[in-house]
This record gives sequence, C-alpha cells and structure tokens, in this order.
Amino acid sequence: MGSATQYKDFSDLYTGLLNATREQTTSGSATVTQAQRYINVALQDMHIGFEERFPWSERNTSLITHPKYTTGTVSISQGSTTLTGSGTAFTTDNAWGDDNARTTGKLIISGTAPVYTIASVDSATQITLNEKYVGATVSGGTYLYYEDEYDLHADFLRPIDIHSFDDDRSIRLLDRTRFRREYVRVNTTGKPSVATIVDRAFVSSTSPVRRVQFYKPPDDAYDIPYSFVTNKLAVNASGTASQSLVNDTDEPIVPFSYRHAIVFHALYHWYRDKKDDDRTREAKAEYEQIMARIASSTEIGERRPRIEPRMTPYRRMARSPYRSGRRGRYTAGDAFDQLRNR
Repeated sequence: MGSATQYKDFSDLYTGLLNATREQTTSGSATVTQAQRYINVALQDMHIGFEERFPWSERNTSLITHPKYTTGTVSISQGSTTLTGSGTAFTTDNAWGDDNARTTGKLIISGTAPVYTIASVDSATQITLNEKYVGATVSGGTYLYYEDEYDLHADFLRPIDIHSFDDDRSIRLLDRTRFRREYVRVNTTGKPSVATIVDRAFVSSTSPVRRVQFYKPPDDAYDIPYSFVTNKLAVNASGTASQSLVNDTDEPIVPFSYRHAIVFHALYHWYRDKKDDDRTREAKAEYEQIMARIASSTEIGERRPRIEPRMTPYRRMARSPYRSGRRGRYTAGDAFDQLRNR
C-alpha cells in the first residue's frame, strides 16, 4: 500500500492498524496475528445492526418448492419406522431434478392425524421414519408426501425485510415462537402465505442449517424469489466469498471508500483490550462519526427529508389582501409579504 492510498486488502488493513498503534512487528508474529483478528472482528461488528442499510451486503436468489407426492400406496406396521411402498418412485427425479421424496420431508399416512418426518429414503419403495408409527397397521393405504421446510442460500444471514420473506411480499414472515403457536403442522397443503426462519441440526459443518418453514406446506412447485443479507463479508482474488479475511490479498465487501472505518473500529477493540480508556474513546468517537456518515449516505432514487413551509395561505393573502374583512398585511405587488402600518 502506498503512503497516500486508501486501504484495499487484508494486508493494508492490518498493517494500517499496526501503524496506528506504533507496533514494530515482523511477519507472522503474535502481534500481527492479533491485528489480523481485530480486523476481522471489526469487519463483522460493523455490520451488526446495519445489515439492512448496507446495499453491498444484499443478495437475492429464489427457491422452488416441492410439489406434493401421492403416487402408489404404502404399508406399515404399528410401532415400525419402515414404510414400504407399492408403485412408488421415491428416488426418481421430478421435473426440477429433485427426488420425489427426500430426507426431512413429511408424510401423512392414510389420512391420520400424526405427521411423520422422513429420516432417510432407502429406495424407490422404502422410507425410514424418524418416529415410530402409532396408528393401526396399514396395508396398501394412501399417503401424502410434502415438504414445508427448505434450505436457504448458503450465504444467508438474515432476511432484508423482517416482515415479508419473498420479494413479491405475498408471504408474511413471523418469529419462530408465534409461528409455532399459530401454525401447527397440518394435513392440508396449499400456496404458502406465512413463513419463519429456523436453525436445524448441524450437517457436515459447525454451522447450523438455516431453513425457511412455510404455512401452508406447498402443494405444487412455486418459484419464490427472496432477498437476504449475506454472511460472506470477504472475497479472495479469484472472486470466492468467505466469512472472514484470510489471505493478504483478500478484500472486504465494504466499498473501497469506506474501508478505513474497519481500521478505526479495530483500533477501538485494540485499545479497549489494552485498557487504554482515553484512546478507546477517541477511536470509538472517530468510528461512530464515520459510520454515521455512511449510514446517512443517500442512495440512488432516495428522497432526502426536508422541511417545506405551507405556502398556500401566503399566496392566497397576497392575491386578495383585503377580502372578507382581512386587515391588510400583504400586497400583491413588488413588495410581497410586506408588513404595513395598520
């Protein structure tokens, strides 16, 4: 980084932090590692509470819901978790390339009340349930397969609109508690009108699987576009996004002109942990000023709030200053709004 240039990549950012603290270090030292950690903490922290305000962290995609599936018949014994199908094609791809039945999908057997969750799809004619079947033994009975939960985009952190899940604003978004209380699992499907965001079990990762749960469970394939805030705040030289800065050439997704805010926020964390209260306050104040300017930046098409005086009474008085018993205070000539002797 040149002495007169803005911070660009990870190396520029943590070097700028070390320069600001007057630390003399060598590459790979514990102090450099500490500076790198503060930069990543600052990058994450500056987005907390501001995600919906920062356009650079917004992403959009869509999901296609799974149509219900009822082909063939099924048999299962009371107390068993093994469901056997006849004329079923559980492992066959549908028109959208998904198996007709999938793990975590839901099953209603012979129209009974319980809703069973699929633990695994073993073959075209066999499914293992999570729960033991509690109803009377069924042989050649009907069934309804549907999916009310769908994986969200791998970069999904939170929805942009906290009230609507989809971009068409046709699916209301509720908190998990209210959704569980008002929309229990049902045995009817339809077009989704309500949704909530849930975190499910860990799968091949230390991060929980983020899913959207719909009511009503979709009865057909619906294309649902939605927008979200990304959890990937860095990008490497090849354009691959990641949650944190790792390599020296990695860059934050923050626009170039705003990247110095990361250093000031990292400086705040540095001095705070060093118990240097005066410098902590100074760094915090500087960072908050920068963030206030960023947050108040006007986007394209946005209207600035402004005070507009009510001019109609003034114009009316100017046109007819002596009408209806008004005492003359205004003139309609060159001396508009002129105060006169009464």
